[in-house]
Amino acid sequence: MIAIIDYNAGNVQSVLFALERLGIEAVLTADHAQIRQAEKVIFPGVGEASTTMAFLRERGLDTLIRELTQPVLGICLGMQLLCSYSEENDTPCLGIIPQKVRRFQPTHGEKVPHMGWNTLKVTPGGLFTPDLDGQYVYFVHSYYVEIGPYTTAETNYIQPFSAALQKDNFYATQFHPEKSGSVGEQILRHFINC
Repeated sequence: MIAIIDYNAGNVQSVLFALERLGIEAVLTADHAQIRQAEKVIFPGVGEASTTMAFLRERGLDTLIRELTQPVLGICLGMQLLCSYSEENDTPCLGIIPQKVRRFQPTHGEKVPHMGWNTLKVTPGGLFTPDLDGQYVYFVHSYYVEIGPYTTAETNYIQPFSAALQKDNFYATQFHPEKSGSVGEQILRHFINC
């Protein structure tokens, strides 16, 4: 069973529907025991960093997430919160992946948020097979994670940034695999099978 962490973030229903389409049983929960017992955990989200971190701390979910040993997938805001710090309202995050989250600074009139389809440059392994290099996935975000030692896929918008990260049992995507068609389904399957 897969536990999807319920922390009042947007977009969790689309993750549930995507897993349902793949025939995967999942439950939306904030129950600590249920999350600990799950085979895999998904930490999705659309929202704002400081409010979300406050919600996680109030319920002890911040400590719980740090202690998870099964594979965990952070999506969008979930990825950013796995990092150490976000410029969004000067927010200390979970600190699992020691990278910083920065706000896009348009240089030639680009629109922020970065919204829509963009390509991946992948490092094969983990969630990514070589055939995913150059494929399109769907993004909606105003903040990005810098490229660093945990970057497993890159995308370029205004500048190169981390489209995906991995550290130990923690995987993360800035893009939304649940909204990325067959490519996203393939990535979710890789996570389910890791």
